[in-house]
Amino acid sequence: MADKFKLDIIASDRHFYNGEAEMIVLPGIDGEYGIMSGHEAMVTAIVTGEIDITADGEVKTVAVSEGFAEIKPESVVIIVDSAEWPEEIDIKRAERAKERAEEKMRQKQSQLEYYHSKAALARAMNRLKVTSKKF
Repeated sequence: MADKFKLDIIASDRHFYNGEAEMIVLPGIDGEYGIMSGHEAMVTAIVTGEIDITADGEVKTVAVSEGFAEIKPESVVIIVDSAEWPEEIDIKRAERAKERAEEKMRQKQSQLEYYHSKAALARAMNRLKVTSKKF
């Protein structure tokens, strides 16, 4: 049996996950991080992507947006803007959000508006990617 660690995922609107995990894979700025029990202590930024949680031999995928993770040998706390299970995602809504963001990016806009549109597009595309894996 693999060693386990305590995992908390906190989204801006709810305490998303609280339990034990054997391993997680996080989306980081410079690639993915695999975390297991006993990992060296660190803090890292999380980018929009997916977190794979291995618990009781089963892998669960979570769509997340930006945030950070505090990693300790016995626990991991992840704080993100949003976190969703694939079954919680409304595919049609995500497709509309993707289309809106793509249209906004084609329009002339300020640099700040461009980055907001780019972030919205990344979130929508991530939601669609995660939902495509559940079927």
